[in-house]
Amino acid sequence: MLIIMMLAAVLGGVGLSAVLLILFSTQIRKYAGGGICRSKARLDGKTVLITGANTGIGKETALDLAGRGARIILACRDVEKGEEAATEIRTRVGGAKVEVRELDLADTCSIRAFAQKFLREVNSLHILINNAGVMMCPYTKTADGFEMHLGVNHLGHLLLTYLLIGLLKRSAPARIVVVSSLAHNFGWIRFHDLMSQGSYHSGLAYCQSKLANVLFARELAHRLKGSNVTVNSVHPGTVCTDLVRHSTIMSLVFTFFTMFLKTPREGAQTSIYCAVAEELDTVSGKHFSDCSPAFVAPQGRNEVTGQKLWDISCELLGIEWD
Repeated sequence: MLIIMMLAAVLGGVGLSAVLLILFSTQIRKYAGGGICRSKARLDGKTVLITGANTGIGKETALDLAGRGARIILACRDVEKGEEAATEIRTRVGGAKVEVRELDLADTCSIRAFAQKFLREVNSLHILINNAGVMMCPYTKTADGFEMHLGVNHLGHLLLTYLLIGLLKRSAPARIVVVSSLAHNFGWIRFHDLMSQGSYHSGLAYCQSKLANVLFARELAHRLKGSNVTVNSVHPGTVCTDLVRHSTIMSLVFTFFTMFLKTPREGAQTSIYCAVAEELDTVSGKHFSDCSPAFVAPQGRNEVTGQKLWDISCELLGIEWD
């Protein structure tokens, strides 16, 4: 009898929860959707480069900025999927100027080849959105031997930015947007084992790379002071995309709690905001979420850590960045 009563209580609780979800679904979705970029700024004559823009929030960011009149360049590892995204954007935005170029952030040779061709063929760059990323993948290394999360999410974007910074300065005013994550709060830069060779946990490796994004944006903003090129990092929110495909648990959670997640369009809002909002013309070195200033963890505000990571990153990439 007790078991039956307990089972009835559980079923009743599940039923009540389901009813409440249905009754308040509109309010839940509105809350989960987060902030919206309300800027009507046009980008006619401006050039925008977005990494990883063939899917998810990258594609939605490209779609919005194309609608503002910008020339959009999608930098994608999979050119075929990039062309599909470009076709979709052209279909949805009449007269959209969209191009696709091959870029593999897991290979510094690809990054250098991309930048060399880009600088030869593109005369200006007003907005660079470092959007591409990997999350919770099994232990693998990039073509250069870097741990995949740190190699793609941090080092790859650092090298790309380094190679294009001269063009950004010549095109100023210009903006750089670095897509990080709330996960930076749980990250630590493990200088003693930066490439996770001693021990590896996919979640912690991801968090370290997202913390590196925040530190990179803050340090770069400091170094670009007076150049009229701003740099800000963003947390897009918990977005329903295929980024969690490497984690069975996360995939299941996302499947069952879709109502509480942002859509890719909603997740793109803060990237769009940092790219176009007039009130951010001179704002640099900040972190944003839901189109508003956001909290940065203490380890993300540590200048000593930021400078040390900068120096080590440049050494690993074989570059000198004053």
